Amino acid sequence: MKFHLFPFAVALFGAAVCGACMSDEGETIVLEEGQVLIGGIPSDEDATPNPAIEATTTTIPNIQYSIEYIDDEPVVRIDMTGVKNANSIDWLKLAGTGGTDGRAQNVWVEIDGQPKGVLVTNSSDEGAEVTPKVDLVFAVDNSGSMSEEANAIARDIVAWAQSLASSGIDIRFGCVGYNGHVTGAVDFTDYNSLSNYLNRPNYSGTSRTVGFVDTNMQLLANAFGGPWGECGATAIAFANQHFNWRTGANRIYVNFTDEPNQPNENPDWSVEFFRNQSNWTTQQGTVHTVFSGGSYSWSAYDEDPRLMSQYTGGTSIDASSSFTGVTLSDLPVTGAMQNSYVLRFTNIHDYMDGQAHNVHITIVSEDGSVTADRTFQVIFNP
Repeated sequence: MKFHLFPFAVALFGAAVCGACMSDEGETIVLEEGQVLIGGIPSDEDATPNPAIEATTTTIPNIQYSIEYIDDEPVVRIDMTGVKNANSIDWLKLAGTGGTDGRAQNVWVEIDGQPKGVLVTNSSDEGAEVTPKVDLVFAVDNSGSMSEEANAIARDIVAWAQSLASSGIDIRFGCVGYNGHVTGAVDFTDYNSLSNYLNRPNYSGTSRTVGFVDTNMQLLANAFGGPWGECGATAIAFANQHFNWRTGANRIYVNFTDEPNQPNENPDWSVEFFRNQSNWTTQQGTVHTVFSGGSYSWSAYDEDPRLMSQYTGGTSIDASSSFTGVTLSDLPVTGAMQNSYVLRFTNIHDYMDGQAHNVHITIVSEDGSVTADRTFQVIFNP
């Protein structure tokens, strides 16, 4: 584990000389109490506690986090997809500690109850240097009951992927077909390769997502196993374990099914697996659901697949059995990917101990129409 003693040593020496000192690079300010101001990130002394909210109007999606170093100082970077304004078609722009660009502060962060000074960059800001980075997996139920939807889903996946690829997002696509076990897969690739996979000659209907581009992927799927019924959780778990994810990319799944999630009482394939962050960490991604199954009497054998979205901060849409009247652009995740955020804060030496810490994020729009509150378990590894 790497610790940085520089700011503390300078602070102790500087207390007898001056209230604050600049580094040689002119970017790092070390205050006499040991706090570091770097990269324009506000001081923790200026931070206020997260506001208390009585009810939420939206949810915060699972986040990605990493540690960057500026002048050898650790800075936490949180990548998060967008949050929609409840009263309009607009996506919320976030402003951190003290507000920015004329916007009042609307996002707060605490670590273990301690308020942090937060700098926010919105990907939608004019001249923003942040390009959203996304690894997107389509999990597609290819059982016989999906025959009516299958061609339309493949068509819309290709159209949506083409639109996303040309929208300025740094995005890659993967696909997993499932029918009990994993029956097809293609690891992360570009739009053209995904289109070629879904439109292979002599493959139509549910067979579009059957088969493997890579022999090794087929061997992994054969060894992975699965329950006897349709189980989107199994397909998502397979991609989580065996796909080539990029560090720092927002991980997004879109699960298409017309059946309940059927884990056969295996807790690792249950939707409830996604409820607990000790099982499914925030960095493992957000699940979005397209469900064309109507209503069921949910049980331990027949689970509501939309709960995976609820537990990970994702969204759901309901579709007809023919998948008419719905396009994937209707999924709120489209705008969420295009309107993403980077949150940065520093002064984290005390938390870099290999233990899980509670990162509490609260969002309250200036007019109070958008409220969200969520706590993530984060290990600040150097």
